Formats: sequence, structure tokens, C-alpha cells
Amino acid sequence: MDAQAFLEEPAVIAAAVLALGVVVGYLVGRLNEELLTAAGVPDAVEGTPFERSAQSLGTSTVQIVARLSSWFVYGIAALTAIHIAQLIDTDRFWADVTLFLPQLFVAILVLVVGFIVADKAELMVGEYLRSVKLPEASLIPRVVKYSLLYVVILIALAQVGVNVLALLVLLIVYSAGIVIVGAFAFKDFLVSSAVGIYLLLNQPYGIGDRIRIGDRSGIVQEVDIFVTIVESEDEQYVIPNRQVFDAGIVKLRE
Repeated sequence: MDAQAFLEEPAVIAAAVLALGVVVGYLVGRLNEELLTAAGVPDAVEGTPFERSAQSLGTSTVQIVARLSSWFVYGIAALTAIHIAQLIDTDRFWADVTLFLPQLFVAILVLVVGFIVADKAELMVGEYLRSVKLPEASLIPRVVKYSLLYVVILIALAQVGVNVLALLVLLIVYSAGIVIVGAFAFKDFLVSSAVGIYLLLNQPYGIGDRIRIGDRSGIVQEVDIFVTIVESEDEQYVIPNRQVFDAGIVKLRE
């Protein structure tokens, strides 16, 4: 067999395609990693549970996304090589895979990005509500996170052709349940915020005023939309604004 015939052998061409795919996949992964780093993605995901989990495994979110793009190219190269080498009857298989593989890649990418966004949303909401001293407030970040994750999983499943109609109905039921349960569970939270808005707009008392709310009295240290903080000589009271509304306010004269 001469060199020309050898080079035209399907197995040789398939091996060359596979080798080229490995090189291109590696370069695509490195390029994506540099682009994501330049775009500030590492700073954006810093501190999220997903990033901490990735770092515990010796990698990072950026590297995971970059490797996904590399493996996508590797997969295309491998399937092309199998088709060229005619190892199996790939006509129908190739048609199905070329349709499914991009969808699978997008679904995985949606999951990765979705988990990061959900983690980041939980951190941001938790940070925003950190000053809220009401116990109900600690549940809100988790509700936000898992609601986002549910939507992300729906999108990912839809990408790979899974019928998500039943899950969409469940999402509607879940949303209605969140509204109904939230109306009862966060009743004090909502009332306190409404009273807080009233107090901030009308300012019946301010920082430095000596007041009495129920059986607690002292100097006002802070008033926000959810709580009023009053400090006496040896005690500090964090009073939900609803209790301020229920108990009434007495301003004490010096």
C-alpha cells in the first residue's frame, strides 16, 4: 500500500480528525477561560457555594465552564471520527447526535450558570436582609435560591426534550403555595415593613429620642423599615415595628 492510499484510509483520516479535535478543544477551552476571566466572572462568583465546592475539588467555576466547551469539541471530534472510520452504522446515529449534543451542552451550561445565579441571589438577598432581626427573614434567601433552581432545572430539561408540562403545573402550584404560605408565615414581616414605612415617613420619634414601647423604654438608636432599636442603661431592645404599632409609642420628656 503506497503512502497516498494509506493516507486515504478511513481509520487514518478518523485518527487525524480526532487529534485535530483534541487540539482545537484544548485551545477553545483555554480561550474561553481567558475570556471569562477578563470579563470578571471569577469576582462575580466569588463566595458562592458552587464556587467553594469547585475550589474544594481543585478547580473553579470558570475552569468548569471552559472545560465544558472543550469537552463539547472533543465529543464532536470523536463522533466525526467514528463516522469517518465507519465503525458503526452512524447515519441515523449521527443525525440524532448532532441534534442532541448541542442541546445537552446548553442544558449543562444552563445548570452550571443557574446554580451560580441561585447561589449569588441567596447571598445578595441574605446580605440585604442581614439587618432584619425578624426570624422569618432568614427563610427568604433559601426560598429565592430554590425557586430559581427549580426554574433552571425546568429550562435544562426542556433543552434535552423532556416533557416539562407536569413540572410547569407543579411550578404553578408551588408558586401559589408560596404566596398562600408566605401570606401567613410572613404576616408579621409584612406588617412590620408596612409600619416601618409609616414610621419613616411620619417620624413620630427619631434617633436620640427617649421613648417607651409597652414595658420597654430607652433611647432610640436605630429605626429602619423592619425594627426599632431602643437602648437603656444596661439593655438593648430590638423591637419589630408591628409591636411598636400594637403597643403604641410614648415619648418621654427629659
